[in-house]
Parts: sequence; structure tokens; C-alpha cells
Amino acid sequence: MKKIIILVLLLTIFLSCIFYNQEIVKFITDKFLTTKKTNTILTNNEYANNRNYQFVQITNDFTPHNKQDILNIYYTIINSGMTDFTFYCPEEYTECINDVNYISNNQSLLSNINNFVQVYNSFSHIETEFDSLGKVQVVIHHTYTEEQITEIDTVVAKVMTSLLTPEMTTEEKIKVLHDYIVNTTKYDKDRSDNKIKKYHSDIAYGALIEHYAICGGYADSMKIFLDRLGIENFKIASENHIWNFVKVNDTWYHLDLTWDDPVTDTGEDILEYDYFLITTDELLAKENDQHIYDKNVYIEATS
Repeated sequence: MKKIIILVLLLTIFLSCIFYNQEIVKFITDKFLTTKKTNTILTNNEYANNRNYQFVQITNDFTPHNKQDILNIYYTIINSGMTDFTFYCPEEYTECINDVNYISNNQSLLSNINNFVQVYNSFSHIETEFDSLGKVQVVIHHTYTEEQITEIDTVVAKVMTSLLTPEMTTEEKIKVLHDYIVNTTKYDKDRSDNKIKKYHSDIAYGALIEHYAICGGYADSMKIFLDRLGIENFKIASENHIWNFVKVNDTWYHLDLTWDDPVTDTGEDILEYDYFLITTDELLAKENDQHIYDKNVYIEATS
């Protein structure tokens, strides 16, 4: 009789394993094999801002439920200045990993997000790793070194102290800084035309320290000054160009120092104001194909 009971129990266990196999595996995985899903604690450095834009916003919720949440998480991480951050996709968001995969491999999209971030926290490249359990690890490699930041900050402080006064209007301050950058910087034709890299001309170090820049160097330099003044701004990028977008007296304006520092056949230095604080309508009226940008990203710049 005992043997029969034992056989019945074994058979019951065997059949239960067959019918409830997935539930058993999930229980064992959840109970013993899955690591604790704990998001990294966000820490902002001294360069982080708290700006929200129509395309991306700062978030304190690192459990995404849609693609916009993931975009906000990336923006918040980059903006913070952290170099390593981990968050997790919830089980109910079934497309989460697919959306992370899309965003992390879309370099144009990531670069656009980068343009809303303070310059010193901007990245040169980002690495994202994820697994089937929903773990997402983001590793950020910053564009600027601490040594470069120290040198740039020394110049920025000197310029602001010597050239700006409290009596100046916001527009006057921007004009002084615009003129300073243009007058002390040469456009790096070797890099733009021949891919010869003698200077860090794609970042502010090239413009403010080495005095050579391409559009990225002009735009970064202007943004550093604007951020230091507490003026709301971000950079706008087209396929081949980048410039500044700044809010003055509750109105947004375009500011393109690259095009206000034209290259001449004679080598003569020229300072222009064709792209100094102009509206989107004025920008588009110039019919310049270098200023065609994604208005789904730079929503504030819609005409």
C-alpha cells in the first residue's frame, strides 16, 4: 500500500512538473537566479542643469513605460555628468529592450539629445549593453577632459570679468561674447576641407585656447558663455552643421557664429551679424541648406 502511495505521489509531482513547467522555472529564476533589479542612484555634478525641453525632460523615474521615458532617461543620465548608469525595463513594457536597442544605435538621435546638455557633460560616444532580463547599462565617454575644462574656465572667467558689465542688457552681453569669439578665432579650413586635424577645432578648446574652430567649436564656446550667464539655450544640428539657439526676453533666436565669421579669399578677418539673434522665419528666408534641421526634435525652433 505504501509503495502505491509513493508511486502516486511521484506521478503527481512528475505531471505537475510537465503542466506547470513555465511557472516552476519562473519561480526558481525569480527566487534564486535573478539579481536584484536596483537602478543606479543618480548624482548630478556641478555642470548639470535642470532644463526641460519639449523633446526631452529631466526625470527621476528610471523605470520606463514607453519610448519617451527612455529618451528622458538618456537625457537625464547624460545631463548629470555620470559615466556609468544602470536601469531596468519592467516586464509589462514588452517592447522596452527593442526601444533601447533602437535609441542606443541611433547616433543622430543621441547627438540631438547631446545638444540640450551643458557642454562639459556632453559625450564623445556612448555604449549601451542590455540583456534578456531587462538590465540596461549605459556608459558615457565625455568630450572634455578635466584639464581642458580648467583651461577653458580660466579664459571664460577672464573674458566675462573684463568685457561684461552689470549695466549691459542680455542682448548686449551676447553681442560682446559673439564678437570676442569671432575676432579671436579662425575657421579651421584644413579640418573642414581636407580632414587634417591640427587643433581641437570641433570643441570649445579649439576656439578659446587654440583659436581655431569649425562649427562645433564656435557653438560649444558660445553655449559655455550662455550657460554661465544663466541664459536658456541649446544647440541645433543639421546634417552637416551646428549652431546656437537662445532665449532672450521670452523669445527664441538663432545665433550662428560660424557664418558670422566668413572665410575670405584674401584671408582678411571679417565680423558679420547676418546670423546674430535672428528668428526662425529670418533663418529660413536665407535659403541656406546648412540650416535644415529636424523640427520634431528642436520643437522650440518651429516658425
